[in-house]
Amino acid sequence: MESFSVYMKFFIGLLAIVNPIGTIPIFLDACKDMSNPERKRTAKMTFFTVLTVLLIVLFSGDTILSFFGITINSFRVAGGILLFTMALAMLQARVSRTKQTQEEAQDLESKDSVAIVPLGIPLLAGPGAISTVILYAHQHKDLIDYLISGCIIFVVSLIVWLCLRVSTHVRDVLGQTGINIITRIMGLIMAAIGVEIIASGIKGLFPTMFS
Repeated sequence: MESFSVYMKFFIGLLAIVNPIGTIPIFLDACKDMSNPERKRTAKMTFFTVLTVLLIVLFSGDTILSFFGITINSFRVAGGILLFTMALAMLQARVSRTKQTQEEAQDLESKDSVAIVPLGIPLLAGPGAISTVILYAHQHKDLIDYLISGCIIFVVSLIVWLCLRVSTHVRDVLGQTGINIITRIMGLIMAAIGVEIIASGIKGLFPTMFS
């Protein structure tokens, strides 16, 4: 039951951070001059980009931390602060500059392949999503844990594809106001996760203070 709770927290947290609904206006703006088949190919390529990046991070996260000599507790604090900062932007229904800078937004229309950059990286599989995957991957003890987490990443990536695939319908049904409301809800969830991760990291860095 405890493992199920951890997996559900990982799924909900990653989905909130990736926030495919909030990406729909940016996707539609990037694909406004594309035909319907081209838009479908872009959505599919975005799916593969997000899936590939997050799976690579899942299986190499510990190696990356070890290579740079970063302890997991230090990374928890840094990752939690990053998530909380991004959450504040989402609570205001805007894209965090850690996901997309103003220069990247202006350069969006000139991209030949927007599916990889900036939609896949860093808009969807950005610093927040990568940090979350590394943090949860550190808790894994065997291959089964990695496989389940890989399936969660696949499901989240599939949700991204579905949202982009029906993006025009979602926009027509929800409108910008509805999309903003969902973005704010996701931001609230992400803020709570960020605070929890920061607290866990501080507790690990200063165990004597909490004994």
